[in-house]
Amino acid sequence: MYSRILVPVVFDPEHTPDAALEVAKAIAADDARVTILHVIEELPSYATRYVSGDFIEKSREDVKARLNEIAAMVPGGEAMVVTGHSARTILEWADTHGNDCIIVSSHKPGVQDYFLGGTAARVVRYAQCAVHVVR
Repeated sequence: MYSRILVPVVFDPEHTPDAALEVAKAIAADDARVTILHVIEELPSYATRYVSGDFIEKSREDVKARLNEIAAMVPGGEAMVVTGHSARTILEWADTHGNDCIIVSSHKPGVQDYFLGGTAARVVRYAQCAVHVVR
């Protein structure tokens, strides 16, 4: 059983967090903390002048609200929204917050990532803790 589980989620129709959340519930210790994490990719500096700060902040608030709904479905669930490169940020979060397990969803891969999606492959390759891949 794991005591600090990280479940990164992405919002698109092909990536529902349901399967990952079920795994988290199954492998979590009774007093586990399950962090539902969404990484907002950083905008290139040249693009930021075309997007208002209000839009970015509203988007972040919307993501946080949805994550709170998801976290409420898991005992010990908490929602976090961070900004950065997805794989790198997931790995850094797990290391700095003492996670002992990451449950990552993998999408249908392309040729370059035949067995796992790109983010899932990087997390599996470089994580310092257990990783469960859900497809």
